[in-house]
Amino acid sequence: MPLERFPVLLLSQLVSLIRSGRSHWWLFVVFWLAAIAPARSAAVEMRVAIKEGVSQVKVGSSTPAVVRDGANRPLGNIAAMNAFVAQSGYGRVGLSRWQAGQIWIEPSGGGYVFIGDRWYRGRTLLVSSQKGLTAINYVDLEQYLYSVLGGEMNGNWPQEALKAQAIAARSYALYKRERASNKIFDVGDTPTWQVYDGLIDESAGTQAAVEATKGQVLTYKGQIIEAVFHSSAGGCTENVENVWTQPLPYLRSVKDFDQGSPVYQWTKTFSRSELSKRISGVGNILSLEPEKVTGCGRIVTMKVIGDRGRRIVSGASLRSALGLKSTLFRIVPQTASASGKQKSQGVAVVFQVNGQGFGHGLGMSQWGAHNLAQQGANYLQILLHYYSSTTLAKIQVQ
Repeated sequence: MPLERFPVLLLSQLVSLIRSGRSHWWLFVVFWLAAIAPARSAAVEMRVAIKEGVSQVKVGSSTPAVVRDGANRPLGNIAAMNAFVAQSGYGRVGLSRWQAGQIWIEPSGGGYVFIGDRWYRGRTLLVSSQKGLTAINYVDLEQYLYSVLGGEMNGNWPQEALKAQAIAARSYALYKRERASNKIFDVGDTPTWQVYDGLIDESAGTQAAVEATKGQVLTYKGQIIEAVFHSSAGGCTENVENVWTQPLPYLRSVKDFDQGSPVYQWTKTFSRSELSKRISGVGNILSLEPEKVTGCGRIVTMKVIGDRGRRIVSGASLRSALGLKSTLFRIVPQTASASGKQKSQGVAVVFQVNGQGFGHGLGMSQWGAHNLAQQGANYLQILLHYYSSTTLAKIQVQ
């Protein structure tokens, strides 16, 4: 997928040019507008796994649909607003009276497909494998993003935040599409990928943001970046190598502007017995001490001390075991007297987790984007704050 790269001119640079009195500053405006103009690109289809490895799935169409096999030969038709249960067996897909290794359902007249319990744009491919039945939604990239934005943000949020999300989500989707290790789909529909629930998450706000940024992606040295994002960083996004393994020049630690968000600060409380069940191998837990933390304060490893031993646990493992929103937390032991009043000495009976943020803390903070947009930042300023050294580009499909 070749890219047509454009220079990105920040508003601050434009203001400096105007103030300098240069007579041709308006030319820079033209170049900047060209960079953010709608893309001149053909349609790009995403292959999204809606159901994977299931025994059966309900599928249908809102308009009359053609049913085809994997070789594109017509098998029959489905009436409008009709649905069947597809099943997998012996390496073949069974749908009503039809059987084939793969089955397509293609609505007519811009109709929608039904998969599982939701409506989606595009068409459906059913594939049988040893693991069971996989239902894949083939959908236009931009229409896919209509739903992703609604699943990842509120469609009523400021448009500049939604536009930033649209470009990040488009970049992430294409990054995964280019590197898909699975031969039959590019991405899934869960938060592990990007939330995609079909028509139910679309709104006028999400559609407007996608259309306003159509075809725009973020690149680093001419390559589309892995534009990961999260809900809230708790004041500080993280260097990627502190969370994953490989350092990336565009996923660097920056200040987050998520103060005041619903997940900026949070607490969770565990009794000693409950905590000891969730973190095994040390007996009754006495204390938990951070052993290694990132520059932002996220737990890399924690020393867990109990009455039968001690062990080192990763922050990611603790987050999973305790159901925490992030690895940016501290655990404070609290003791209690016989009357129930708190005191500072003695054996801990309650452990309070004080945390900040929601998610892995890499790339764009969605609540940070929301707050920056409310403060007057445009989507370019938001993106270039969270994704260091990147450039805006347009995809061009041939």
